[in-house]
Amino acid sequence: MIGVVIPAHNEEHHLGVALQAIEQARRDPCLEGEAVQVIVVLDSCTDGTAAIATQHGAATCAVRARNVGTARALGATAMLAAGARWLAFTDADTAVSPNWLSAQLALGADAVCGSIGVADWSPHGEHAALIEAHFQETYSDREGHRHIHGANLGVSADAYLRAGGFRALPCSEDVDLVLALERSGARIAWSAAPRVVTSARRDARAKGGFGDALLQAVAARLALPAVNPSC
Repeated sequence: MIGVVIPAHNEEHHLGVALQAIEQARRDPCLEGEAVQVIVVLDSCTDGTAAIATQHGAATCAVRARNVGTARALGATAMLAAGARWLAFTDADTAVSPNWLSAQLALGADAVCGSIGVADWSPHGEHAALIEAHFQETYSDREGHRHIHGANLGVSADAYLRAGGFRALPCSEDVDLVLALERSGARIAWSAAPRVVTSARRDARAKGGFGDALLQAVAARLALPAVNPSC
């Protein structure tokens, strides 16, 4: 069985799209009928996130931590207890591709670090073009990249357990796990084959995560001094 883990804190506006995309991925014929189970970890949710998860047939568990590392670890533990041989992690504001799971497995690695794309930069308003340009200039969406995203991460059950799993970190829990995987000798594929599209929203859930990094990039670019054409 493949276990998909989604941490969520008040994600009623995004979760439905994420779960619809995962439903397509679980029907991928390349999985040859292997079962796929999905769990949404409700972290201090006060909105309709739980109801949306249930409507889409996802399992849920709840925690009051406001800590993404804790939420991912809780979901992983539940999936391992249910018999998962492979754990796939994504986010509630992310849509995975129809072959997301089979693309991870096809790499034959202990863990897979995938890249991300962004379809809509409009949440950044008048700075949308600026932040999109920054992303295109600085992001390496290709095989052999060295990006780490909790929104596009897969790991075998054995490798996850050897590495010690996610720690209770409020951000960069994905980076921490990958470093632990490297120390444990895991074979890691850095690939752009498993595709996801994530949100460029301004109300980032994890301080220091991808959304926060986008906001910092905008601030840094706006602070650059004007170029003097005569120089």
